[in-house]
Amino acid sequence: MSEIPRNDLRPEFWKTVPMDDFTKPEWEAVCDGCGKCCLNKLEDEDTGEVDLTRVSCRLLDGSTCLCSKYALRRQYVPECIQLTPKTLEDNMYWLPKTCGYRLVSEGRDLFDWHPLISGNAESVHAAGVSMRGRVVNEKDVNEDDWDDYIIEEPT
Repeated sequence: MSEIPRNDLRPEFWKTVPMDDFTKPEWEAVCDGCGKCCLNKLEDEDTGEVDLTRVSCRLLDGSTCLCSKYALRRQYVPECIQLTPKTLEDNMYWLPKTCGYRLVSEGRDLFDWHPLISGNAESVHAAGVSMRGRVVNEKDVNEDDWDDYIIEEPT
């Protein structure tokens, strides 16, 4: 069991503190570790509809759902969007429906399986919401074939 360290986090900060005032550890803790934001998406130019694929960023470790180069990810993947309270609103349309950042921003509750609620980083995987073991790395798929990998979001 992988417990979530709580010593750097204010109690239920996501309910009481504006996102602009989250500390760095608090901001990072809102991520549930599902890996869905690291999946490549296909956007219809006409409708703006975004389809989720199971083709992951080359840096996503499909067994942990963590970025293998998180601190340096923008050096390896310049198009990687770094979510901040300022960039969140412009990027909400492609964030997963279950995303902690999306839920907190919309004033909604986190799911019971979210590590901040459960206290366990594995709970997102146990709930079947994460992409653990479900992805194919973008290095292994021709971009022209991504539409063959469109999926419904695990919720």
